[in-house]
Amino acid sequence: MRLPTLTPVLRTERVVLRPFQPGDAEGRRLLGRDPEIIQMFGGQPEFTEPVPMSEAEAQEWYDRAATDPNPMLWAVEHEGRLVGTASLHSPRADDQKAQFAIGLLDRRTWGLGLGAEVTREVVRYGFEEVGLHRIGLKVFAHNHRAIRCYERCGFVEEGREREAAYIGGAWRDDVIMGILCSDPR
Repeated sequence: MRLPTLTPVLRTERVVLRPFQPGDAEGRRLLGRDPEIIQMFGGQPEFTEPVPMSEAEAQEWYDRAATDPNPMLWAVEHEGRLVGTASLHSPRADDQKAQFAIGLLDRRTWGLGLGAEVTREVVRYGFEEVGLHRIGLKVFAHNHRAIRCYERCGFVEEGREREAAYIGGAWRDDVIMGILCSDPR
């Protein structure tokens, strides 16, 4: 495996995956807090409609992201704006594997295929540049949009962790998915 020491910039037709920049705190504030997104990450929001994010909350989010030691944590930019994050995390050199995560935090970008574009680029980078053999992920079973995206990008369901999280008053399964460097993409 060839882990980067600095976060590389990755570009596709419509997105740029890049290191975090100070302006991302304001970009994150403008995105606000969306209860549906929070639930897809396993959170329990006390509100049912999107709410604003304070400058202090956005700065705290930025500080965490910008100081994360993972060199494969990216800000996702579309049309010059921060729209989310993506990462390859928990790399294991002995097994040549890592975990994938993505979060598009702007619901205006949903349904445009940006999630698949980001996923394909991070998978390409992981296999071709880092030398990974396997990339895995976990996704809540009720996140049908994400599961369809991952399947389109070549991930296959490998199993489930039944009732892995209590979200929105119900127990939710985690779907375990993976892709190998030899799988069709």
